Amino acid sequence: MWNQVYNPFGNAALSTVVAAVPAVTLLVLIASNKVKAHIAAVVALILTNIVTIFAFTMPAGMSIRASLLGVVVGFFPIGWIVLNVIFLYRVTVETGRFELLKRAIGGVTTDRRLQLLLIAFGFGAFFEGTSGFGTPVAITGAVLLGLGFSPLAASGLSLIANTAPVAYGALGAPIQGLASVTGLDPYIVGAMIGRQLPFFSMLVPFWLIWAFAGWRGMIAIWPPILVTAVSFAIPQFVISNYINPWIVDIGASLISMGCLIMFLEVWQPKELWLSPALRGKDESALTMKPVKPLDTKPLTQSQLWNALLPWIIVFIVMLIWGNGSFKTWANSIFTWNYSVPNLHNMISKMPPVAAKPTLEGAVFSFPYLSLTGTGLLIATLISGSLMGVGPVAMVVEYGRTIRLCAVSLITISAMLAIGTLTRLSGVDATLGLAFAATGVLYPFFGTLLGWLGVALTGSDTASNVLFGNLQKITSEQLGLSPILMAAANSSGGVMGKMIDAQSIVVASTATNWFGHEGSILRFVFKHSIALACLVGGLVTLQAYVYPFTEMVLK
Repeated sequence: MWNQVYNPFGNAALSTVVAAVPAVTLLVLIASNKVKAHIAAVVALILTNIVTIFAFTMPAGMSIRASLLGVVVGFFPIGWIVLNVIFLYRVTVETGRFELLKRAIGGVTTDRRLQLLLIAFGFGAFFEGTSGFGTPVAITGAVLLGLGFSPLAASGLSLIANTAPVAYGALGAPIQGLASVTGLDPYIVGAMIGRQLPFFSMLVPFWLIWAFAGWRGMIAIWPPILVTAVSFAIPQFVISNYINPWIVDIGASLISMGCLIMFLEVWQPKELWLSPALRGKDESALTMKPVKPLDTKPLTQSQLWNALLPWIIVFIVMLIWGNGSFKTWANSIFTWNYSVPNLHNMISKMPPVAAKPTLEGAVFSFPYLSLTGTGLLIATLISGSLMGVGPVAMVVEYGRTIRLCAVSLITISAMLAIGTLTRLSGVDATLGLAFAATGVLYPFFGTLLGWLGVALTGSDTASNVLFGNLQKITSEQLGLSPILMAAANSSGGVMGKMIDAQSIVVASTATNWFGHEGSILRFVFKHSIALACLVGGLVTLQAYVYPFTEMVLK
C-alpha cells in the first residue's frame, strides 16, 4: 500500500513547482516546434516518472504500471476514435462522397465564415454531444480541410469551436463523472452549468469568426452569428434546467443548425469571404496547394442523399451507441475488465483531496462493443458497403489509415499515460491544492483549476473526477456553494479543451498537418486562457455579486 503525498518537500510552493515540471516541459517542447509531438510526449512521460518516483515517493513499480495502464487507455477509447474517424473520412474521399458533401455545404453558402458556423460550431457540437472524446475535432477538422481551409485554420478553429458543448459531451459523461465523486445530484449540477455556459455559447460563435476573419469580417455577418448563438444558448439553458443534462448538446446543436440554415435561405452576406486561410499571417497557408474553387452547382436529390448517406449512418449509429440502455446491455455482455496487479486499490487518496483515505482503482475496462470508436467503425463498414466498396478495398484502406495515424496514436497514448500517472501519483492534486489556497479569490482560481485539469488530462470528465471532490471540500470550507464550484470546475474546464495535447494531436492528424502541433498550440493558447478567465469572472460574480448570486442553485 502507498499513500499519496501532496507536499513531499514540506514547502507547498516548491512541491507545486516540481509537480508542474512535466506539464510545463510538454507544452514548451510542443510549442517550440523543434521537437515532434510524439518525441515530446515520450520525453515528458519519462520526466513524469522521474518526478513521481524521486520527488513524490511513488514506488517505481507502481509508477511504471500506471504509465502502461495510461498507454492502453490512450488507445482505447481516444486513439480508437481517431483511427476510425480518419478511416471514415478516407472512405468518403475515395468514393467521391466527400466531394458531394462539399458541394452540398457550398449549396448552403460558399462564405467561409458561415461554413465555420455550420460545421465547426453546429456540426461539432452535435458530435460532442453524441460521442465526445476527440470525435468532434477529428470530424470537423477533416471536413474543413476537405473544404479547402488551411490546416492551421481547420485545426485551430475546430478546437476553439469545441468549447461551449464540452461540459455536456458524450451524453453527459462529464456531469455523471462530477456527480459520482461529489455525491451531488447530476440534474442539479447540470442545471447549474446551464446557468454558466449559455453566456459563452452566445460569445463563442462571435469569437470563432473574429479569430478567423477579424473584427470587420465578423461584424459583416453578425446576424447569422447571432442566430447561431441564440438558437444554441437558449436550448442549452432550457434543456439543462428543465429536461435533463444528457441530451443538451444534441438538442441545442440540431436546433442551432436548423435555425442557421433557415436564416440563410433569406439572408446572405453582401460580400462573400472566400479565403480559406486565417486573417493575417497563416504559416500553414504559405505552403498550401492552390485550392480548387467549390463547385456550387446545385446537387440533384440523388446526389444530395449520396453525400449525406455516410453522415446519416454515423448519426444513427452514434445515437444508438450513446443510448444508456444500449450501453448497459452491451457493457453487461461485451466488456473485459482487468485489474492491474500491485496497482489496483493499492494507492490511497488522502485528505484534503479526499474527505477520508480513499483507495484508487486501477482497472482497464474494455467495453469493446460500446466504445465510440467501434460505433464509428461499424458505421464506416455499413457506409462503405452501401457505397459499393468491397471487403478487400476496405481492408487495404484501413491498413493505409493505420500507417497514416501510427505516430499520432503513439503520441495520444503517451499523453494519456502522463495523465493517468499524474492522477494516480497525486501530482495533479498538488497543483489543485495550490489553486485551493487562494481564499476569497477561489471562485476565480477554482474555475481555472478545472481549466488546468482538462489541459492536463484532455478530458472534462477526467478533470471533474480528479478535482470535483476537491472543489466541493474547499468551497464548503470557504462558505461557498459546492454546487457552484463543482459546476465551475466543468465550465472552466471546457476552455482547457483546446490546448490539451491530446486534442491538438487529434486536430493535426485530422488535418494531415503532422509536426506542426506547436503552431496549433501557439494559435489557440491565447484564446483558451482569455476565455477561461472570463468564465472565472462570471463564477466570481455568481459567488459574491447580486443579481448573479440569485442564479446559484442551492
